[in-house]
Amino acid sequence: MTEAAALLELGRMRLSHSEGENRLLPLVTAGKVPVSTLAALAAEQHHIIVSDWRAFLTLAARSANPTEGGFFTGLASGETLVLPMLAAFARGCGMDEADLADYEPLAGCQAYPSYVSWLAHNAVPVDVVLALSVNFAAWGTYCGQLATALRTQYAFSDDACAFFDFFANPAPELEQQALATLQAGIDAGRTTDNAFRYGRLLQSYELMFWNTLADR
Repeated sequence: MTEAAALLELGRMRLSHSEGENRLLPLVTAGKVPVSTLAALAAEQHHIIVSDWRAFLTLAARSANPTEGGFFTGLASGETLVLPMLAAFARGCGMDEADLADYEPLAGCQAYPSYVSWLAHNAVPVDVVLALSVNFAAWGTYCGQLATALRTQYAFSDDACAFFDFFANPAPELEQQALATLQAGIDAGRTTDNAFRYGRLLQSYELMFWNTLADR
């Protein structure tokens, strides 16, 4: 195992969420969440994607080399790719473009992208690679569970679930790119202990997103 792989594994072990911390998913799985809350999830995600797209491009511009920058430009490209998928989910919830534009976001849901924006301007980019990689594992797991529940409990179409399917599917190429970028940063002495702090806070803001919607 490379140093980067060991570091990422350690981060996931230390920072993974405990069962039950996400209070929204069990409610969706049981079919107890109103569609209006699912619609709010779609609208909140719309704000997050647009914000993260800008943040990833900023991180790419601040990266130490093209390889590191390529990791973040790849993430930004992914955000543009999933926007139409998110629009399909929003339509499944009864929302059109005007509804998305008029929606007033909740502070608890937008803490995550606000912190990603802070990282984009203040953190060493290679540290953000580790923090994001830890968080993506949690996000992907939640998306997989949500995609299943939307089909079984709410009869959502495959088209409406495609946004969550995208993030739930394994992305080995992205994982390998993250590890290569992280290892290069370790070899160059550019990683810091702050990466775990960033990861811990991202994981906390991830839970805040879901639980704010649960409380709604």
